Amino acid sequence: MRLRHAVDDVAGIGQFFAATANPAEAVDDSWRPLRELYTDPAPLAARIRQVRDALGGGTERSAGGTSIGAEERVAASITYQGLAARLVSPLLALASVHGLVPPWSPDTLHWRPAAVGPWPLWESAQHARAPADLPSAVVDALVQPHLAALAAATKKLVSVSERTLRGNAASSIAAAGAMVARARPSAATAAHQVVSALLATPWLDGSGSLGPGWAFRRRSCCLYYRVPGGGLCGDCVLGR
Repeated sequence: MRLRHAVDDVAGIGQFFAATANPAEAVDDSWRPLRELYTDPAPLAARIRQVRDALGGGTERSAGGTSIGAEERVAASITYQGLAARLVSPLLALASVHGLVPPWSPDTLHWRPAAVGPWPLWESAQHARAPADLPSAVVDALVQPHLAALAAATKKLVSVSERTLRGNAASSIAAAGAMVARARPSAATAAHQVVSALLATPWLDGSGSLGPGWAFRRRSCCLYYRVPGGGLCGDCVLGR
């Protein structure tokens, strides 16, 4: 199967899995390589502000129940988790369902801003590998080039714990794997292998544990509970 068709196929799993590998997108000069997101602070800072406003108009509930100015680190954490899910989901699905790993590099993978919802993604390379060691290939394409690079860029803008960001990445990985397994049961074993390999990498090791039936419990908190009415996520370390 051609990469473009495989990307279109897994896009149906959910909005975070949607991407394109259509070569016609090359004529659209609004696409920017992911590398720029990791090196230019302006677009990431704008996204954090956008998320902060969406989370409640710039307010946050303090321990005493009063409303105070929203902490940038809460918005930064949620921004990172959303972008991590966006980067992880299509590639994890491509590998698990079709056994394909495109370059997915900071130079071939492109993004463009969107007012609402996940940012669109375009893979400009028109080829993909079918590696013998699929989990390792996904690890090489995702962890250091994207997840760690995005965490470093986020920390330069906002004082947010790397432990929190790593937990956010791990949570996004586990959630994406579970969605692939539910939507494409024949790919469940491959998805579990890929997710397990990602969570076992030095950068993500210790961020959470994956149990039977895709039950995941992270060892940090994304800080969403600080948003008025936010509550706790299902995999939060603060939950039961």
